Amino acid sequence: MTSIPRNDLSIYDRVADQWWSDEVRWVRTLKNLVPGRLAWFDRHIDWRDKSVLDLGCAGGFMAEALATKGARVTGIDPAADTVAAARSRATLVGQDIQYDVGVGEALPYAEAAFDAVVCVDVLEHVADLAKVASEVARVLRPGGMFLYDTINRNLLSRLATITVAEDILGLLPKGTHDPKLFIKPKELVRELTNAGLGAGPQTGLGPRGINRRGDFVFGPLPLKSIIYMGMAIKPEGAK
Repeated sequence: MTSIPRNDLSIYDRVADQWWSDEVRWVRTLKNLVPGRLAWFDRHIDWRDKSVLDLGCAGGFMAEALATKGARVTGIDPAADTVAAARSRATLVGQDIQYDVGVGEALPYAEAAFDAVVCVDVLEHVADLAKVASEVARVLRPGGMFLYDTINRNLLSRLATITVAEDILGLLPKGTHDPKLFIKPKELVRELTNAGLGAGPQTGLGPRGINRRGDFVFGPLPLKSIIYMGMAIKPEGAK
């Protein structure tokens, strides 16, 4: 029996031309996660006039939402075709969003370039978590904020995200995740602290209902067992 490749990042480019069509169920799931994330992120930051990096922007769902809130947004992602779809979408709707192709381990931006870095559905895919944390800290201005979500590493999260979401419900393509790359909250706090960031509160993220199309809608949850969100701040006076 052939094993399924894990952490298959090619899935994004394979649907780049359908990213904004609402025709692909798992892509709609990613879109539906954005309001749930912002329901918690918005409590910690006023986006207006902030320079924000959307790290791992894919086709631009979060970037567009942040631009709508008044942020000056730059998005970066290694999936070149999906980034091209994001650029086309920004042109279509008249949003001034800069989109670049690149990876979190080597961000092509100057030190202290951003007021905030947003990184959702990304950290559980990266090759070098410590390097990504270091790069986030480097490009943040003193007092700047890092807002993220990722997947906890335990038996429940593996059951929910792989057995149920990938294999049974098809909410994600098979092979999207590698459970070995999932990150326990305390491990992420340690990496952020090592990078010079002050780790802040965390909370869970998960389904809160179902919409008319039969898709999940999401929001903050008290339990961090599966997906969790968090924030960290670069201390004032930090270099």
